[in-house]
Amino acid sequence: MTPLLARILPFCLYMAFIAVPEIGSRSGLFEISAQTGAALYPLKIGLVALALLLLRKWYDEMRLADLGNIGHTALSIGLGAVVFILWINLDHPFATTGDPQGFDPNTFGNMRLPMIAARIFGAAVIVPIMEELFWRSFLARYLVDKNFTAVRHGTFTVFTFVSTAILFGLEHHLWLAGIMAGVAYNFLYMRTRSIMQCTLSHGVTNLLLGIYVLSTGQWLFW
Repeated sequence: MTPLLARILPFCLYMAFIAVPEIGSRSGLFEISAQTGAALYPLKIGLVALALLLLRKWYDEMRLADLGNIGHTALSIGLGAVVFILWINLDHPFATTGDPQGFDPNTFGNMRLPMIAARIFGAAVIVPIMEELFWRSFLARYLVDKNFTAVRHGTFTVFTFVSTAILFGLEHHLWLAGIMAGVAYNFLYMRTRSIMQCTLSHGVTNLLLGIYVLSTGQWLFW
């Protein structure tokens, strides 16, 4: 195992659950329904969480002590809330790609509450850790120097700042909202030089989005 693989593997595992059904559908080899895909979410999150746990010794940048900087932590929480507000207001059709089905836990009957718990935990805890390790700790630094562990955290060029923000956005159905989130988290990374602060901000955004979805029934945001 290397520092590079430790940051790429959890992300690739997560994306495989998205890519495989898409490849199967486009090739005509097999079809996985949206309902089945949603049902597999706990498995996806469980496997990614296990990978992160097993590889945790490689993530020396995930320092809880960073949250002791009250100014940075307040900025992270506030920025996470701002990204949430932008996210729910940038859902215009021109800013959306694909045909998102959303995740409606009410379709799971007696399993509704466990599915909600898995979704909230995955979105607010596991996804932020996995994505921040990949997009900012790895890719943002790798684009500066292939020996990325030698690059100081929060280091950007104009190219790396813009490219990682755009690529992060294109990972999401709401691509414009995703790009704005990428810009916000990149700015936070540059300002705090802390992956832990980026993870906190990302988690705040996703937690607020989950609360909003559950309170309004706007399942497409999930």
